Amino acid sequence: MTRTGGTRLEVRQAKLADVPAIQRLISRAYPELPGYTAGVIRGQLNNFPEGQFVALFNGKMVGYCAAMRISGEIALKPHDWEEITGNGFGSRHDPTGNWLYGYEMCVDPKRRGLRIGQRLYDARKTLAERLELSGIVFGGRMPGYSRVRRKVDGPDDYLQKVVEGKLRDPVITFQLQNGYEPIGVLKNYLPEDKRSLGNAAHMVWRNPYVDEMSPPAFRVPRDVESVRLATCQLQARAVESFEEFVRNVEYFVDVAADYRSDFIVFPELFTLPLLSFETRKLTPVEAIDALTAYTPRIEKELARMALEYNINIIGGSHPTQMEDGDIHNVAFVALRDGSTHTQEKIHPTPNERYWWNIKGGDSIDVIQTDCGPIGILICYDSEFPELARRLVDQGARIIFVPFCTDSRQGYLRVRYCAQARAIENQCFVVLSGNVGNLPNVDNMDIQYAQSCILTPCDFPFARDGIAAEASENVETLTISDVNLADLTWARAEGTVRNLTDRRFDLYHIEWDAGHHADRPPAGPPPKHQNSPGGG
Repeated sequence: MTRTGGTRLEVRQAKLADVPAIQRLISRAYPELPGYTAGVIRGQLNNFPEGQFVALFNGKMVGYCAAMRISGEIALKPHDWEEITGNGFGSRHDPTGNWLYGYEMCVDPKRRGLRIGQRLYDARKTLAERLELSGIVFGGRMPGYSRVRRKVDGPDDYLQKVVEGKLRDPVITFQLQNGYEPIGVLKNYLPEDKRSLGNAAHMVWRNPYVDEMSPPAFRVPRDVESVRLATCQLQARAVESFEEFVRNVEYFVDVAADYRSDFIVFPELFTLPLLSFETRKLTPVEAIDALTAYTPRIEKELARMALEYNINIIGGSHPTQMEDGDIHNVAFVALRDGSTHTQEKIHPTPNERYWWNIKGGDSIDVIQTDCGPIGILICYDSEFPELARRLVDQGARIIFVPFCTDSRQGYLRVRYCAQARAIENQCFVVLSGNVGNLPNVDNMDIQYAQSCILTPCDFPFARDGIAAEASENVETLTISDVNLADLTWARAEGTVRNLTDRRFDLYHIEWDAGHHADRPPAGPPPKHQNSPGGG
């Protein structure tokens, strides 16, 4: 930290609260390049908090740099930016990696006389030295190349002339002055960088305190980072009032809290019993409209219980009317710090679309909790692998799946897909479903569920990939402790390493900025008015 008169310049580790300011800074620094979504920056911070630094001048964000650990086998070979960063999320961070890889550095263009870039580079070097890493690697922009491309023999010749002092590049020259040396040019590193014509200088700084010929070997410590999970398999029963429904829910919150659970998750559409005391038979559309009227009270009660019982509550899902008048299927998440969050169901089932005119949401992101980032996939969403992968790229280690299915086939679709999500993303997946029936409520005639807590399949976890599961079709609370540190070990040193071994050189998921929630449903209408979740 540096003080000069009444001014203050501070370099510190980035925090999740900094995400909006980082977004604005990057837009100011690189107006010609596409910016980051908030989810991508959250992923960078969640995947390796130690490697992200910000610079503040009088409290305003003026600098940001992002880095991760990675093996020299990857970092020192040709690569491109999307491949090595996991599409910008920093999800290829390897806690056993012996190199620090820098993949973002930006400084407010109005504050470039304060040596902010140098201070951020120094913070990286200090980190590399403290962790006893071999050094730092990154792809440096070559913004001067496009201006003189006809005067040089390609990007390698341009880089060599800059090194020799025959040309000056505003970025490479600065990096050379800070002790970095080029080991080549990374072709097609960042195609969007028009000034560099997609090229980058492959820059390296070698840690003078580490013997490059025999660098230390890193292992992930088998720590304990215990979280207690509770899943409520809730009986659909008729109630005579809203207050009676809340008492039924609060009973299980109370029990889970008595067991010192960190989370309790309720099923999808767990509020449908509120239709049981309607005075007349409602059509499906009328029923959904009636349910949406309870939204403010549902959110208020969940927030109250989370605070009073000191537990994080995943409020299943509840039909909710949005500002544009559409009905979405929304999970309300009440955290014990008093905050509330929502996650909309992205993929309504054919029954939900046809009978209840429910529309899909347009975004999916992690929710930050006191136990780390979590994700929510409502029933059918668990059957789309790209959604879980996005949540895990943002740092989620636990994914909650509230579901509502009427048959064993529907349940098993959700169950098998959830188990696949746990394996392919090396995370925990928690399922919660409804049981019983509500004869006078459409789409709740019968229910089938076997709620469970699923794990990856490797040595630190349960033999069959099931930490705990409920008996079929009975109302109960199922509780289990899971160790989040086991996930860190498995991702770095497990028998298989699904996240690390992804072929980023062959494929990646690209999210469309456009919204398509209003597209017409595909195929003919459902033949039967079955459970809306349907699996």
